Amino acid sequence: MQHAFTYDKKKVIQGLRYHFVQRPEVKVLVVLVNVFAIVAAILFYSKKIRPEPFLLGSFIWVMMMASFWYILPNSIYKKAIDTFKDQFTIAFKDYGVTLENEKGFIHWDWNQFSHYFESPHFFHLYFSSRSFFMVPKDGMGEEFRHELRAALKKGINTK
Repeated sequence: MQHAFTYDKKKVIQGLRYHFVQRPEVKVLVVLVNVFAIVAAILFYSKKIRPEPFLLGSFIWVMMMASFWYILPNSIYKKAIDTFKDQFTIAFKDYGVTLENEKGFIHWDWNQFSHYFESPHFFHLYFSSRSFFMVPKDGMGEEFRHELRAALKKGINTK
């Protein structure tokens, strides 16, 4: 199975957002900040505390969402902008994955991937918890996506 693709900036930013939201530490942080903000709001409206803790909780929540939704995805995109402007061809085979562009190629055996997940616009292939590669779904037919899901499940989950 072979797929040629380029990246769309808006979809890459959205894919990076999905990456951050999927992180377990981010999920815990979101829950803790939300609990703090809700408790502070309840205590503020019941006049048990002054407005500063409520405002602090709200400020922390807004800053956290801005960082995960805008700042981090955009900074990662800017760091790797040359990569996102290239055109790639990726081949999924029984023994691994080969990625190539005009500069060269790289091959990864299936056992080099730790896991994968699917977002609306990408297949995210993870080497570790922080190192991953996004394969765009643009240009893939539904049958190709179905075969790719089966190949990823077979190749990555057999460890």
